Amino acid sequence: MTDALHGNALSSRPSVDRRALLGWSAGLVTVIIWAFWMVGTRHAVTHQLPPAAVGIVRFAVPAVVLAPFVWRVGLWPKGLPVKVGLGLLCSGAPFFLIAATGMQYAPAADIGPLLPGTMPLFVALIGWLVFGEKLGGLRLLGFALILAADLCVAGQSLFQTGTGAWRGHLLLLSGACLWGIYTHAYRRSGLTALQAAGLIGLWSVLLLLPFGAAPLIQAASNGLLGSILIQALLQGFLSGVVAIVLYGYAIDRLGPSRAAALSPLGPVLAALLAIPMLNEIPSLAATVGIAFAALGVVLASGILAPKVRAARP
Repeated sequence: MTDALHGNALSSRPSVDRRALLGWSAGLVTVIIWAFWMVGTRHAVTHQLPPAAVGIVRFAVPAVVLAPFVWRVGLWPKGLPVKVGLGLLCSGAPFFLIAATGMQYAPAADIGPLLPGTMPLFVALIGWLVFGEKLGGLRLLGFALILAADLCVAGQSLFQTGTGAWRGHLLLLSGACLWGIYTHAYRRSGLTALQAAGLIGLWSVLLLLPFGAAPLIQAASNGLLGSILIQALLQGFLSGVVAIVLYGYAIDRLGPSRAAALSPLGPVLAALLAIPMLNEIPSLAATVGIAFAALGVVLASGILAPKVRAARP
């Protein structure tokens, strides 16, 4: 009997390990997509297309692919409060326009610490100030390191004249704040990730068309159709659909804290990709900022926090 139980326990381990392995793999692919998104967006808005035109490409694909999910809930889901709905839309056209415009001024290595690296800080601040959520322990240290990363990256730009990097840094921090608003709105929306992504894509396209349609048509007529299709693959399909599905898959199999602990790899990969793709060498301040942000996000995620054991009855 004991041998049978022991055999069953051993046979169950591979499935558990396989489940975790699939979760880590999905999270890693998501982070790689995010890194390419940061570098690809900066390249597009500094070489070929204005932010509004890139935004149309970014949101049109998920709006079409995820249309069946939007059809089920409606253009404005029944019972969705106006404040929550507007909070959801913060991650759409407003976020993209602000972040992409910031990328026109800030180097790719600065994007990671200031945008995805600072999102957890704004999520925590909004939760504390608006919803009374409590913070403590290692998470507070993590948020302090994220703030130190912001000071390393953005602080040095205040002493550089003529670069305009401080504008990009301010816009990227504003984008991180908008994503923090979206995070809390999504938690209270009652929507699935695919429903929310479809709604945000549809509303964002409608908002961006008056500003980005003409430049997008002009770019296509100027021989940039190939570049637009590449952006549609990177921005719309990979970032707008695949990354959302894979990140949700990773959360289901690893839990939110362990899945979030992978996100510091994004800024590191983006800084490395920017060297061959954009010919941008990370500055010392950016390198230190990336290190602080990476450690800060790991601590802020709560993955290293001691687990509280439930008392035995």
